[in-house]
Amino acid sequence: MKKNSIFAKFYIIMILFLTYVPIIVSSIYSFNDSKLATKWTGFSLKWYIKLFQDKSMLIAFVNSIILAVSSCVLSVIIAMPAAVHFHKNQNRFDKFTEFVSNMPIMIPEIILGMAYLSIFSLMKIPFGMVTLIIAHTTFCIPYIYSQLRAALYRMDDTLNDAALDLGASSYQVLRDITIPLLMPAILSGMLLSFAMSFDDIVISIFVTGPTINLLPIKVYTKLKTGLTPEINALNTIIPLIIVLLLIIRHIYIKLKIKKEY
Repeated sequence: MKKNSIFAKFYIIMILFLTYVPIIVSSIYSFNDSKLATKWTGFSLKWYIKLFQDKSMLIAFVNSIILAVSSCVLSVIIAMPAAVHFHKNQNRFDKFTEFVSNMPIMIPEIILGMAYLSIFSLMKIPFGMVTLIIAHTTFCIPYIYSQLRAALYRMDDTLNDAALDLGASSYQVLRDITIPLLMPAILSGMLLSFAMSFDDIVISIFVTGPTINLLPIKVYTKLKTGLTPEINALNTIIPLIIVLLLIIRHIYIKLKIKKEY
């Protein structure tokens, strides 16, 4: 047991080290006065100032935020009714439905990107924000759907039945019971799909238009000419935003639990 415990601790430490040390090093060098990432010459915030003065980078960041938020909202609107419906109407094809719903997660992104490119070209849809939202919503739906199905399996169905017996309509049950109980799963799925959409570059390259620039694509093109301290500054800001979102989610769930009990 002790050997397994030591191995488990060592494994966790190695995973955390390989995951977070590069981010920490990148964050440290974002405050370096020198443009060279291999030489520390002094503390400076000039790379953050240059980053916020770079209009093309800010536009790409805003576009990525709009795309990720739109994809998350549309994914919830599509995934939640589907999850509730299939949970209430389980049949022998339920496992097949689960498999089909998870297909976009299992298919390599480059295959999805080429498929979207072919479909949008065939339908003669102009490439731009619309095609990006459609593509990102499609591969974000499974993340939210799987979270909702798992939450529905854990939820006590007798609460819905009791509300219906007391005269509540199906809409009232959905609004006052189902959605509040599913809210933690919805938030978890939205955060995961937001991260996947915001970070995606492979599919976005295939379906983006010439007038739309996204942050991952912008960073990728900048990295071709070498790593700059501006990218380090960006690598520091984005994790901080993600941590802030996770803290907000954690506080929301804790407040919700206290309110219920």
